[in-house]
Amino acid sequence: MTDDFSQRPAPESVRLIDFEEAKVVPGIVPGTFILVVSGEKPYESMTVRLIPLVYVTQPEYWGIEVTGTLPSGFLLPVTAPYTEALPLDGITGTRGIEVIGANKRERIELPRGK
Repeated sequence: MTDDFSQRPAPESVRLIDFEEAKVVPGIVPGTFILVVSGEKPYESMTVRLIPLVYVTQPEYWGIEVTGTLPSGFLLPVTAPYTEALPLDGITGTRGIEVIGANKRERIELPRGK
C-alpha cells in the first residue's frame, strides 16, 4: 500500500505549543548533539514532546515540532514549566534544524560535518 503520509487526517489531540528557548548542546559521544527546548506549557497535565518532521530527502533545516498532548483529555488550567530534550542523530538538515512552536520558528545551525 503506497499511501501519502502527508494526506492523512491530522490528530485532534495534539497541538503545537509555545517555547521560550531552544539550544543545541554537545552529546556525550563526540560529534553528537542534543536539542533542548524549554518553555511554559498551558496545562499542567499536558505531555510535551519534540517531534521531527518526515522528509523524503534531507532538507537544509530539519523541522522539529514542539507539541503538547493531553493524554487523559482532562484540562488542568494551571501553567507549568517544561524542558524536553531530543538527540539529533539522523534528524539534522544539511545546515541544521528548525524548531517549530505555536509562537515562533527558530533555526539553529550545526557545526559542519554533522
